[in-house]
Amino acid sequence: QWHVVESGGGLVQPGGSLTLSCSRSGFTLDYYAIAWFRQAPGKEREGVSCISGRGGRTNYVDSVKGRFTISRDSAKNTVFLQMSSLKPEDTAVYYCAVSPSGLCVLSAGDYGYWGQGTQVTVSL
Repeated sequence: QWHVVESGGGLVQPGGSLTLSCSRSGFTLDYYAIAWFRQAPGKEREGVSCISGRGGRTNYVDSVKGRFTISRDSAKNTVFLQMSSLKPEDTAVYYCAVSPSGLCVLSAGDYGYWGQGTQVTVSL
């Protein structure tokens, strides 16, 4: 069964940092576009960031530009989302998603494989 595993969520104070990881064992993620989406209670799922297959192109939603960085470590078969200067409005369940097309887009419909999500809570 095709699936990915997210990790790294938790509770952090405003202004703090967290790094989320998305990984899969046994099959390389290098050729696939990987995206991070998030969903807060009562809100629609939102595309946060993506990285294209082979890692050449990245994209971010405006609200996280300059604060979040997506990257790929091929040796670890892992994609990271480094989040800094976190705000309470960043609180959500964060999902990793995989697109076989390899194209970096922030549209949920382009992603066919999803992780179970990891909770990020930004609060005092």
